Amino acid sequence: MKFLKKLLKWIVIPFGLLILVTYVFDYNYILKGVRIVYFTGHNTAFIDDYPYFENAIIEKSNNPEPWPNHKDYNKVKETEVLSTSNKDWGTIAFVIIKNDSIWFENYYDGFNENSKTNSFSMAKSITSAMLGKAIMDGHIKSLDQPISDFYPKYKYAKTTVGDLASMASGLDWVESYTSPFSVTARSNYDDDLAEVILNQEITETPGVTYKYLSGSTALLGMIIQKATEKPLANYLSENFWKPMGATNDALWQLDDDDNKLAKAFCCISSNAKDFARFGKLYKDYGKWNGQQLLDSTFVVKSVTPRFNESPEYGYGWWLKEQNEKSFFMMRGHLGQYVIVQPEDNVIIVRLGHQKSSDEGEPTFTKDISVYIDEAYKMLNSKR
Repeated sequence: MKFLKKLLKWIVIPFGLLILVTYVFDYNYILKGVRIVYFTGHNTAFIDDYPYFENAIIEKSNNPEPWPNHKDYNKVKETEVLSTSNKDWGTIAFVIIKNDSIWFENYYDGFNENSKTNSFSMAKSITSAMLGKAIMDGHIKSLDQPISDFYPKYKYAKTTVGDLASMASGLDWVESYTSPFSVTARSNYDDDLAEVILNQEITETPGVTYKYLSGSTALLGMIIQKATEKPLANYLSENFWKPMGATNDALWQLDDDDNKLAKAFCCISSNAKDFARFGKLYKDYGKWNGQQLLDSTFVVKSVTPRFNESPEYGYGWWLKEQNEKSFFMMRGHLGQYVIVQPEDNVIIVRLGHQKSSDEGEPTFTKDISVYIDEAYKMLNSKR
């Protein structure tokens, strides 16, 4: 009995001291991350994590517009390669949209067409669209407006809102998804996101080179909210979710601060076919059912490389050449994709638990090429 008491003492006391240290040095967000990730059997953020956070509701349309089914709806089965890939990489939704109609759809692992899963960084493309709308509405002057107009602490820098959207902010930020001490991890789990972001300084010359930083989009979201005087979820719902006929409410994860700031760099929970609406909107130059939701010039600029030496990125959208075709896409952690080929009028959506194992090596992981190639094999088999 004495041995057990001593053992318990040597376990409880160090653990208690560890917890105390995390609070003293403001690393208590790590405890939240551990509880949400490791205590649920995961080793990183996961696609259906929204119940563990506070969320703002992105209200669905009052007049929902379900996607129509194509005349060849689900007449072609997955290729063997696609089927294996979907199994190996934990796909939960795979959808091909041709000529604005659902050509193929399949759901896996107990998920369905209405299941909500985390967009992760696909939210960056959506936040960029909200910037375009805020400019169109006159809340923000242009892509060239200095961020210091909204946060005077950045008066020393020349960073613009366009620099934030195109990942050329010069922000002091280390983009790491594995280290619990990284600012990216802190942004996801800290209770005061605004404080985390505004503690980051501009340390490099902005507007001259591409450098992917989640902090850039987080700060952009704060500026959009300040300029429009509306919570991001409300502005998104009013200007996109409702006008585009979204069939389901979506959720946007918030920090725990009293201000309830949405994580603009990630974490919109929705489904494949509602995410796909942004692919259609950009394919159609910002127009939806005859209504110009986004300025067409802004859309073209968004899916065009800003820097010649970085052809993979525009303003919030990824750009890829494959098989002599140009694709633009929304892209998120663990392989969340909305991939668009405008000339062919094709949208490919893939949501799932993981991507191919070459993450961190090429600009675009192998799984993206597989999804494109196999979707086109399926489409071409009906010709």
